[in-house]
Amino acid sequence: MYNRTFRGKGQHSKFVHPEDLLEDGLYELGLDEQLAGDDRLMEFITELMNWNRIYNLTSVRKPTEIVTRHILDSLTVLPYLHGKRILDIGTGAGLPGIPLAVASPEREFTLLDSSSKKLRFVQQTLAIITLENVTLENQRIEEYKPEERFDTIICRAFSDLHELYRHASRLIADDGRILAMKGVYPMTEIECLEDKDVVDEVISLKVPGMDAERHLVCMRATAHLTRTEVLRLWARYSR
Repeated sequence: MYNRTFRGKGQHSKFVHPEDLLEDGLYELGLDEQLAGDDRLMEFITELMNWNRIYNLTSVRKPTEIVTRHILDSLTVLPYLHGKRILDIGTGAGLPGIPLAVASPEREFTLLDSSSKKLRFVQQTLAIITLENVTLENQRIEEYKPEERFDTIICRAFSDLHELYRHASRLIADDGRILAMKGVYPMTEIECLEDKDVVDEVISLKVPGMDAERHLVCMRATAHLTRTEVLRLWARYSR
């Protein structure tokens, strides 16, 4: 699809082929051997670009920016996933769910979004790249009632930690983790949480090829809190 003009490993050039940029990024993340010979991430990028010409799936248009701002950004959180069952809330065009599912075939991913248009794209893409460890749910988070709770809930879409925790806390397993992907350190959002004890840590992420700040807010399930903390949280979030 593209004319390769630059290899790019450890060098700088304005002419960088998306495949080279992806390969370099996977190398920096320690995923190059694990995903060697797997073309599904590039196939995903190609489908995203094709659909983006007609549907506004993402504001990111350049293939090199899709690699860094979507694919590599998604994969930076892979080491922080917990357990087997993963829920991606507000997945949109399949981010971060699809890249994570490609890199973690032993896990089961559920991608949740209220936009049927975006999930049609995701459904077709899953068929094209033959990704079988993904289930789609076309629902609003408020209405979603899964049969089992999840080990990890991850989200790029929620702009507010309070709202994310309010909705995700009923869906997370007792020993689960709720992960919120953020840009700059979300000090104000953390301060606005009803109970700051639910935040375990905030991790600074380094996305290959990106200079912008990225952080991961790790929150725990209420099962890790004391009985007093649980009762206090229940009273606050049920108002």
